[in-house]
Amino acid sequence: MGNLKQALKSLDAFPRAEEHLLQKTKSGAIVSIVGLIIMATLFLHELTYYLSTYTVHQMAVDLKRGETLPIHINMTFPSLPCDVLSVDAIDMSGKHEVDLDTNIWKLRLNKDGQIVGTEYLSDLVEKEHAHGHGDDKDHHEESDHKIKLHTLDEGAENMIKNVKHALANGEGCRVYGVLDVQRVAGNFHISVHGLNIFVAQMIFEGSSHVNVSHIIHDLSFGPKYPGIHNPLDDTVRILRGASGTFKYYIKIVPTEYKYISKEVLPTNQFSVTEYFSPISEFDRAWPAVYFLYDLSPITVTIREERRSFLHFITRLCAVLGGTFALTGMLDRWMYRLVEALTKPNSRSIIR
Repeated sequence: MGNLKQALKSLDAFPRAEEHLLQKTKSGAIVSIVGLIIMATLFLHELTYYLSTYTVHQMAVDLKRGETLPIHINMTFPSLPCDVLSVDAIDMSGKHEVDLDTNIWKLRLNKDGQIVGTEYLSDLVEKEHAHGHGDDKDHHEESDHKIKLHTLDEGAENMIKNVKHALANGEGCRVYGVLDVQRVAGNFHISVHGLNIFVAQMIFEGSSHVNVSHIIHDLSFGPKYPGIHNPLDDTVRILRGASGTFKYYIKIVPTEYKYISKEVLPTNQFSVTEYFSPISEFDRAWPAVYFLYDLSPITVTIREERRSFLHFITRLCAVLGGTFALTGMLDRWMYRLVEALTKPNSRSIIR
């Protein structure tokens, strides 16, 4: 039995010296305090790292069918009054999406960009146009049911007068809201195409005088998730002494964001390329801002994950153990250095 205890003692990797044989020094105390501070800092860092989440991206074929695509719009047109602006949404079949829950607001802005009026327009989307985005030169001919060819009623004359007054005062317009469209390729655009061609001609005296300068505050195709980047947010396009049509070609990528709580957020990411086509005074086309979108057949799943507790313990042991070993080595080096510097002095005193 005694031999067994002796054998166990021989396996002790942490032999302890007697208390009276231990020597405590000032340098050792300083190293110990510094080591404790370092270990506490590293512990908090590792704890924060463990509690934080990271994302894993996966790709698969998009199997969604029959759903709608929400388009969140928030734009400012500093050079066009609200009375002349309209929003048009068309899918690839040429059908207008006007039977969905479309909610658009227009805010009148003065020349300083301050709000001077609010208007809710559930019928802001044009309802009579049924052509693709390339036929913008025929937009006004199709709206001549509003005002006849050679006569203008009193309402149209008043509207022309009000719009000219707004243009003279430098009024602008902020358009924001949500368009719900079919989940197929299509486009939506904001323009003066809702006006009758004769009314537009009397207001602007030609398409080359329509200034579609705009600021895109927010354009998204679904709710936002942590870390998303919408490339058109805060885009500023100001025309000075020129006119033309802006076209944004958008590739939408269906996305699912899965939180650590298992909650799933369906949304969409997108990439974009831009094209500007200038307009001369002899062109029949009228300026507009087009957003032409198509959907990717691949869906991206972004999943939040947290590191395992075993991983946390492993890193913690490595960090704290390494710091403890390093401070121990530093303490021995400092003790030997101090001893080497003080020994010659003590010998000279004895002599």
